[in-house]
Formats: sequence, C-alpha cells, structure tokens
Amino acid sequence: MDKVEFGKRLRAWFRRHGRDLPWRRTHDPYAILVSEMMLQQTTVAAVMPYFGRWMQRFPSVRELAVAEESEILALWQGLGYYRRARHLHAAAKRVVSGTGFSWSYDGLRALPGVGDYTANAVRAFAFDEPVPVLDANVIRVVARLFALRAPVDSAKGLSAVRSKLEGILPERGGREFLSALMELGALVCRAGRPDCLLCPVKKFCAAKSPEKLPIKAPKVPMKARTEHVAWVGGRKTVLLQQSETRRWTGLWRLPPLEVEPLPGPAATLTYSIVRERVTLKVHRVTRRLVAATGEPRRAFPLEELTRIAIPTPHRRAIAKMLREEHIQGS
Repeated sequence: MDKVEFGKRLRAWFRRHGRDLPWRRTHDPYAILVSEMMLQQTTVAAVMPYFGRWMQRFPSVRELAVAEESEILALWQGLGYYRRARHLHAAAKRVVSGTGFSWSYDGLRALPGVGDYTANAVRAFAFDEPVPVLDANVIRVVARLFALRAPVDSAKGLSAVRSKLEGILPERGGREFLSALMELGALVCRAGRPDCLLCPVKKFCAAKSPEKLPIKAPKVPMKARTEHVAWVGGRKTVLLQQSETRRWTGLWRLPPLEVEPLPGPAATLTYSIVRERVTLKVHRVTRRLVAATGEPRRAFPLEELTRIAIPTPHRRAIAKMLREEHIQGS
C-alpha cells in the first residue's frame, strides 16, 4: 500500500465530510480524556449533551478534582457504567496532586481507568502523535483494508490489526489521520454492509466481502436474572436506598425486598448490562418488608429526584410507578 497516497485521500475526504464534534475543536488533554472516558461503551449521539454539560460545570481538571462525588454522579446519570465517572474524579485528583504527573503515555496509564487505548487517544488527539488508537471503528476499517482473518476480539487478531495500523500511520499528524480513520468507520465502512461506493480509499482495500469482516469469536449467551425491589412511595415522597453494589456504588435506588415477593401484580421492566438481561420487578409494599441491609435509606420529596444520582433502570421504574399512581388517583 502507498501509505502517503492513502493518507492524502483519507484526509481530503475527512475535511469535506467529517462531523463537527465538540472534542475535535480542542487540544486540551483534560477535555479529550473526558470525551474518551464518556465514549467507552457509549455512542457519540448519547455522549454529546453529557460532554457539553460536563465541560460547562467542570471546565478544568482542577474544578473536577475538588467537586463532590454526589454531584459528579448526578451529572453522569444516564450514561451508565458509573465507575468511569469515579475514575475521572480520581484521575483529576491525581493530576492536580503535585506528584509530578505528566501527560505522557506512562503518566496517563498510571491514572485510574486509563488503559492503552485511552492513553494513546489522548496522545494522538491532544498532542498530534501518530500512535495506534484502536477503537471499534478503526479495528473494523483496518481488518477490512487488509482482509484480516483472525478474530479481532482475540489477542492474535488485535495484534495483527495493531501491526497493520502502525504500518500506515503517518510520520506526523496523528490527530487528523486517526480522526479520519475513525470517521470512515462511523460513516462509510460501517458494521454490516459498508457503503463501498462512497469510500475514498476503496482502491487500497483487500476485502472481497467486506460485510463479512471483521471476524469475531462467537458471542457468550446473555444470562437472565430477576431483581425484586420495593415501592414505598406516594404523591409526595419516594423511599430510596443507597447502593453498595460494585456497579452502582453511591447511587440511590429502589430498596430490595426482605421477603419473597408477595402474590399479586408487579410493575416490570427490563434492562441489559454486560452479558446479562435483567428483569426488574417492582412490588408495592410497606416499609417493614424492605430489606434491613444497613445501607443509608431516605424518603426523598418528588422534586428532589431530579437532583440526585439514580441508576437509569430504577429512575425508569420510579417514573412508571408515579404514572400509575397518578392515573389511579385521577
């Protein structure tokens, strides 16, 4: 492959068709770190409003470092995977601690929640370094360009993708090149059937059936699980319990039931987390049936619910129960 011509065609296409994303307007490593942490396992469309609100409230790493965790979690709610917010908070404290932090690869890797991908993304987009940034879009584009056959979710397959990407990286200008490669995967070389006729680098692509690439290992079946929680609510207050579970630590949720669910109808909704499909059943009960777990518990006025951090499935359940009570009381 003539990587110089490849890079020219890719960049020219990106300058005409690339989306105007807010994190592409800055070289601030803190802002780029925020965007990368938010974009983990989340779509660009979902992240856009959160990124704007976050940067308005915490425009610098110092302001994030001194913020209260409860405010950070409340601002993050709806994005899921709350550990990312805690990692950002801890990382901000580390950056401003005065312990000799630098925005180098090693400095970034030492931050909580920052792996190889995120460290290289900050280096590329904040400092214009031509380093391998392997997100899902880049992996798909490279696997198709070189018709790679090893599963890209295996160590061998990912190593092959990385090696091929390193071979086409420019000597300088990593920011625009990698942004363009990501954008190509997002807009043209999409999962499933790509728009090959619109591809600016089609002449370099070795894939005969690009829709069949990249190859991935068989998916692990999702497990089914049921959660039973208590609804002790009313027209003015809702009882919530602070969670100590690994996923939702510090968030307020509907309290678990102490006894077997009572006979009778329960409000039901479903949600997915990593490799699990959860059925959440909400039972109307009295306070004496709520589990005595020792975790903090409070009855919140309805107007306060918008200001506290509640996991999205439980917030949806609360809204559903309040709607039902409103209908029954009208």
